[in-house]
Amino acid sequence: MKFCRFVPKSAGAASRVLPSYGLIEGEMIHEISAPPWLTWRREEAVLPLREARLLAPVEPSKIVCVGRNYAAHASEMGNQVPKEPMIFLKTPSSVVGTDEPIVLTRYSNHVDYEAELAVIIGKRCSQLSDSDDALSYVLGYTCLNDVSARDLQKSDVQFTRAKGFDTFCPVGPHIETQLDPRNALVEARLNGVVKQSGSTSLMVYPVEFLVRWLSRMMTLLPGDVIATGTPAGVGPLTAGDTIDVSVSGIGVLHNPVHSPAS
Repeated sequence: MKFCRFVPKSAGAASRVLPSYGLIEGEMIHEISAPPWLTWRREEAVLPLREARLLAPVEPSKIVCVGRNYAAHASEMGNQVPKEPMIFLKTPSSVVGTDEPIVLTRYSNHVDYEAELAVIIGKRCSQLSDSDDALSYVLGYTCLNDVSARDLQKSDVQFTRAKGFDTFCPVGPHIETQLDPRNALVEARLNGVVKQSGSTSLMVYPVEFLVRWLSRMMTLLPGDVIATGTPAGVGPLTAGDTIDVSVSGIGVLHNPVHSPAS
């Protein structure tokens, strides 16, 4: 199933119409009564997909990111593969949806794209054992761009400021529940040119391991996001660019890049 969060395009960008959750079937969106991790029913309201503005499909309490989870990316950054997952957080306020702009910041002169598979938690998850079925706690998967102010990341050493600016976490376009996370192709296209391409089979720590491991550090809540790391090929964004992140079996997350607000 494909779940989304949307408003009608007819409402306009400045409208106060509240977003709805929906189930995408073909070229139609069927509104559902609650977020997909709760008990929901299909409503009567139906909207053609072309008439909807898709928003970020979740409003997470936290975005937990995994660094250096592809050996080739660790190498291109001059780092070793960590002996345990290296984690950091992105701010919930950094989340935007597909087609929304990534707004560069005047505090950085080097902002990179990072294409990633994102895991969406479907039920409360804490202290999982090795025998627990970690994937049963997952609602589905989507695309994510871990936009990073690389110069600030290096100067600050830790990642909070570099990863946390508004618009620095595009997520979408929807949640796909039927995906094998062990073998999906993750790609980034900058202005239509492929810059990143790598299979999730190359992850140092696969999704099942990450869900179990993270559940022992913190309680994962429905709607929370795990960003699973990026393949090699990260690079800078410039105002006027467009960046597309795709995951096979899901779709394309598309974002234009804008200059910093004056």
